[in-house]
Amino acid sequence: MSGNQGDAPRRDHGLPPPGPFQRLSRVHALMTAGDAFMAISLADSLFLSISPDAARTRVLLFLAVSMAPFAVVAPLIGPLIDRMRGGQRIVVMVVAVLRAAVLVGMASSLDSLTLFPLAFAALVLSKTYAVSKSALVPVTVPDPERFVEANSRLALIAGIAGFVVAGPAIGLQVIDPRAPLVTGALAFLAAGLNARRLPRVVIAESPPDALETEELHLPEVVAAAVAMRALRVAVGFQFFHLAFWLRSEIAGTAWFGLAIAVSSLSTNAANLVGPRVRERMGNQTMLMSALATVTVAGIGCAWWDRVTAGVVLTGVVYASAAIGRLAFEATVQENAPDANRGRVFARSEAQNQIAWVVGGLVPVAVSPSGWVGFAMVGAVGAAGAWLNLRTARDLRGLRDARATNRGRRPRSESGEGRDR
Repeated sequence: MSGNQGDAPRRDHGLPPPGPFQRLSRVHALMTAGDAFMAISLADSLFLSISPDAARTRVLLFLAVSMAPFAVVAPLIGPLIDRMRGGQRIVVMVVAVLRAAVLVGMASSLDSLTLFPLAFAALVLSKTYAVSKSALVPVTVPDPERFVEANSRLALIAGIAGFVVAGPAIGLQVIDPRAPLVTGALAFLAAGLNARRLPRVVIAESPPDALETEELHLPEVVAAAVAMRALRVAVGFQFFHLAFWLRSEIAGTAWFGLAIAVSSLSTNAANLVGPRVRERMGNQTMLMSALATVTVAGIGCAWWDRVTAGVVLTGVVYASAAIGRLAFEATVQENAPDANRGRVFARSEAQNQIAWVVGGLVPVAVSPSGWVGFAMVGAVGAAGAWLNLRTARDLRGLRDARATNRGRRPRSESGEGRDR
């Protein structure tokens, strides 16, 4: 990495300069802090400033629009950015500056109809950053075997940053709802400045070769991706279902804020214990356990049918998604060692964002009651588990048939791939 840093190493007060991963961690913490300031400031105004029907129509429209960058633009522009030296670094810098500008616009539009398009512009920019961050993590970690651990650490850093910022943000919100937005804009600007120190590297110099394509189409990898998409659908569904359902409940905003806090804590807990769970459990077992947990929790909370059930289910879904992501990343790391991980995980993150949007569209469009929505979350978990098993079985059968026709052993029997 030494030849790709772009800036000469500096020593401050005799201390060694921060490494690439430490720089990315700093940027990620600042981006998360900006997100937290924005979320707390908009907790009351975004959904409660207009009628439920008007909010539902606008959210439905902007969710559909927000899918376009990941479904259309990312597959076309993403490979070009990957081949640019420092391409993803430039994306992070631009996104940070644009997010600061969006928050300044929000601060002057809290009582205006322009708040909604600005909020969804922030959503698209947030997801765009997530994709670029996924591409940058592998190039900031010297040891490929520590990639999964690095992602878990970034998730923990994000959780800690959000927790630290929450108190001051709430205090600023009491003083003036615009104050957290302005402070968040400063956090994003700081993130943009720090992003200048990220590695100026080429994520992928050439398109995927035949070996990379073969590895990424292994049954274990494809089935894990299917499971991950199902978990992201469940996350998107539960978030928007709870947001609209709680509007009609007493102290709905407070309950929704509690649900967001629980989701953050459960995600942090999952990222903390996930690596230890992985030492005792195979990747496929972790994915199936995550989906089974969502299924059981969804059915149980539908029977419970209380506001507290929605809060509990939110925590379970977010924790399961965090465990599932850890298992998915480990599956790719073990079964596709020749794949370009920056490219693979950027593409995977873009697909995850599409799954999240699809999950969010359903409760906004259908408007289920509380218990029906919880049952639907359970159904998503069950469907994901079934698709995971069915995909792995079908692809193994197809692979074995092709190997037999070619007169050679299947890859899984020849020791070329691993499935923990």
